Amino acid sequence: MKTISAKAVDIKRKWYLIDAKDRILGDVAVEAANLLRGKGKVTYTPHIDNGDHVVVINAEKVVLTGKKETEKIHHRFSGFVGGHHSETPRHIRGRRPEQLVLLAVRGMIPHNKLGRKIFTKLRVYRGEKHEQDAQMPVVHTF
Repeated sequence: MKTISAKAVDIKRKWYLIDAKDRILGDVAVEAANLLRGKGKVTYTPHIDNGDHVVVINAEKVVLTGKKETEKIHHRFSGFVGGHHSETPRHIRGRRPEQLVLLAVRGMIPHNKLGRKIFTKLRVYRGEKHEQDAQMPVVHTF
């Protein structure tokens, strides 16, 4: 037997559409991260970007379970004195709802150069409309 490692030139990418309406945020993020990394493919190779493109719609209607909507806190730091900001998911949803999905997926992919490259294949929209109609994304059901 031989172990075959995927090459970057041999990879064929698909487009997937995930509808986040009335779905739990973690479940949507896990499916998106797995598609982005290509973990469901036979040719999965950890050090190669062989994942697919993912479009997430209805990000404003994603559900958080328990008291996470009001008690969970997201932190960010600008690097300057006094640049620490804390927000709850309720405030993030009011300001920019697609950020909730982006933060959840970003935490599930590698935190290195490969992860940053993988993350560019994710597109998140707050409503039903998206700009990837020409790519004819396949509806992903889970």
